[in-house]
Order: sequence, then structure tokens, then C-alpha cells
Amino acid sequence: MTDKPDPLAPIHAAYAAFAARDVGALLDAFDPGIEWVHPEGMHKYGLGGTKHGHAGVKEFLAHVPTVLGGMRLHPVEFVREGERVVVFGHRDITSLSGHTETQPFVHSWVLREGRAVRMEDIFDTVAFHRVIES
Repeated sequence: MTDKPDPLAPIHAAYAAFAARDVGALLDAFDPGIEWVHPEGMHKYGLGGTKHGHAGVKEFLAHVPTVLGGMRLHPVEFVREGERVVVFGHRDITSLSGHTETQPFVHSWVLREGRAVRMEDIFDTVAFHRVIES
């Protein structure tokens, strides 16, 4: 009997890499053509819309520190249906001025052949704006 690989392994690896600020390990969990989707309501800060591929993710991640002082993700619940994994959690968001708030998120991931091909970040953009502007 052969042990099957954990279908959630790429998702867990992505959160661990994000926590460690290890962009290389993060990209290892992603298909080279990944779609990285954030709410359109974040365009004001250069954080909205869909980024494509590893280059798009790296560009997005490089821009985040220009509008935020920091962020820590706390994934809590993982729900898997076929190739989709939905993650419910919360994040600690710190503004450039040092103000921190905790806010909920939902991440919708699509996996193919052991790598993430799509990640959509779903959250309250009005509350997020409040932190950025604090």
C-alpha cells in the first residue's frame, strides 16, 4: 500500500513560506502560470486585480511594503472539494504608521498536479483601506 501525498501540502507550504517571507519557497508551491487575484477595490493602493505568473506574484509582493508595515496570515479552516481548497482565517495587518488590526479573510485556491494555479483573496476592502490609511 502506497501513501498518497497530502493534497493540501502545496497550500500549507504556501502559508509557511509566506510566514517565513521566503518568496522562492512560495513560488515553488505555485504553477508558473498562477492567477493571483485580489479585490478590484484595492486598485487605489496598487493591490487590486489579477496578477499572472511568478513574475506577477513577485511584483505584487514587492509592492505590498510600500503601502503596509506588515501582515501575518493565520489560516484556520481548510475545506477541500476536488481541486479547490477554501481557507478561512484571519490576518494581522499593520499600517506604515504601526497601527495593527485583525481582519478575516477567505482564500480560494485551485490546485492542479500538486501546485496552485489560482489564488483569490476575499476580504472587506473598506476595513482594509481603514488600516492602510491609519
